[in-house]
Amino acid sequence: MSQATRWAIPDGLPEKMFIDGQWVASASGRMIDTIDPATGRVIGRFPDANTDDVDRAVAGARKALGGEWRATTPTMRGRILARTAALIREDAERLAYIETLESGKPIREARGDIETAAGYFEYYAGIADKLQGDSIPLGPDFMSFTLHEPVGVTAHIIPWNFPLVTTARGAGPALAAGCTAVIKPAEQTSLTSLILADILHQAGLPAGVCNVITGYGADAGASLTAHPDVSHVTFTGSVPTGKTVMKTAADHVASVTLELGGKSPLVVLADADLDAAVEGTLKAIYLNAGQVCSAGSRLVVERSVHAAMMERLVPASEALALGHGLDDAQLGPLISAEQLKKVADYVDGARARSVSVATGGHIGEVTDMEDGFFYTPTILDQVSADEKVVQEEIFGPVLCVQVVDSPEQAIAVANGTDFGLVAGIYTRDINRALEFARDVDSGQVFINQFFAGGIATPFGGTKQSGFGREKGLAAMASYYRVKCITTRLT
Repeated sequence: MSQATRWAIPDGLPEKMFIDGQWVASASGRMIDTIDPATGRVIGRFPDANTDDVDRAVAGARKALGGEWRATTPTMRGRILARTAALIREDAERLAYIETLESGKPIREARGDIETAAGYFEYYAGIADKLQGDSIPLGPDFMSFTLHEPVGVTAHIIPWNFPLVTTARGAGPALAAGCTAVIKPAEQTSLTSLILADILHQAGLPAGVCNVITGYGADAGASLTAHPDVSHVTFTGSVPTGKTVMKTAADHVASVTLELGGKSPLVVLADADLDAAVEGTLKAIYLNAGQVCSAGSRLVVERSVHAAMMERLVPASEALALGHGLDDAQLGPLISAEQLKKVADYVDGARARSVSVATGGHIGEVTDMEDGFFYTPTILDQVSADEKVVQEEIFGPVLCVQVVDSPEQAIAVANGTDFGLVAGIYTRDINRALEFARDVDSGQVFINQFFAGGIATPFGGTKQSGFGREKGLAAMASYYRVKCITTRLT
């Protein structure tokens, strides 16, 4: 059976951008191919936007901000978001299929992502009419109160690893607060963000309130973050690009939310349930082939259980089969040839420096997918704290094992990188777990699990992992400003 028959390309994929309520081509007419990373074949194309396109999108968003959207009541905003959630669920299987085809992730993971995206709109639909201000007691001769106002036009720079989820995670609270949005998805994975723009329009969102432009970060993304009419930028991506975004936004005094890289530790103490710890570790490092900012990419394990953990982890990793996401493979491909080379170079460099490769450590070969970007599940054992693969984000299915001699050393090692996105710990001692949660420098802590929580739990980092919070009620603070009004009573 040919690839075209086995993994068919859906009809009706968008080939234009969504600006001011209309499907439009780019000003230049140039297009970008999007490919299936499991096979290397082209599956679609969309416009390569430039500064002129960004100007059109921001102008539409600014016009909408002062028009019909401003007059839309918070209750109605909530209803539009709720309808959006329902429409996403109605089209969930198609959206999951497209996201798997474009990103490579297993279809079960894509289905979960689509449901989560719907959940974000549902969650923020319930918040839209509950952004209440405060009254401030200045005494009987004054009345003082606060209002929550939308910050304005918001820009959302979306990564390729969780396209629809990350789009919904930022657009949901922005729209609930009454902002307008210009979304720039990654050039590798733009299809579901484009489809979402149409869904929002079907749900009743006025023209110009949510716009999706496609293109490369160096052109479209940079122009968007530099635009003087953008009031807030939400960026998810690499540390170097995040720093550039922050500097660019500062030129026109726009606020930013940065969710950057991670090198998250998963600590396993001697008293842990090792079977549960192994299960959690496998999920932490191999979800989406390790292409997760908050991946548990460092296993920090007490020496007395190190051998027992490795005896479980190595065969479990070796049992994971590589394959196409639409076949619901246990492990899908990396996103691109560039990412595959990056991961391979990290591991090859570590091997050349005498780091022990317990399993994996090479490019994967999959029948009928010889042009795919596969890398084998990899474990590097007993890696020193100053090793490059410990200190830098690899963004692939590569686990670095660090051995410690005490819970206190585990905390020090966990804090031993420039990142601080999430951390996890497995132990039967709740006091030890809470001491770790208190002392570890990260934005989220998971106890006896990994990737716990959900839509309602605030997410964001410390140190080089960025600042600001997404998800939950905390996300709303990025999208409204507080105005205080005071009057003397006569």
